[in-house]
Amino acid sequence: MATAARKAPAKSKSKSDGKSPNLSAPKPAEFTKEDELSAYRHMLLIRRFEEKAGQLYGMGFIGGFCHLYIGQEAVVTGMKMALIEGDQMITAYRDHGHMLAMELSPRGVMAELTGRRGGLSKGKGGSMHM
Repeated sequence: MATAARKAPAKSKSKSDGKSPNLSAPKPAEFTKEDELSAYRHMLLIRRFEEKAGQLYGMGFIGGFCHLYIGQEAVVTGMKMALIEGDQMITAYRDHGHMLAMELSPRGVMAELTGRRGGLSKGKGGSMHM
């Protein structure tokens, strides 16, 4: 998912006495149809990936804990679309969706979940430490 080049929001200047904040709503983001389709594809990728991870966990192929991101796909997709250059992100539980949204390899993420050397942390981090 390509992140559109966005500038940091301009600080609003209050036209009042300087003590009251300007409560006008920010301008909504403008996305092209291509941006929206890309977002949908990423949400679908995350959902399908998590469904498969849940199956593999149930079959015993994923050890430890496996906190799935099902139902949260739009959160990370929207966050990714709003990031501007220099922004940083940290995750905790349910980070598979974050890895996929940041365009890391689904194969590498799944290899990590299943404890394989080809994983993002060489198979040692598992679900919670990518």
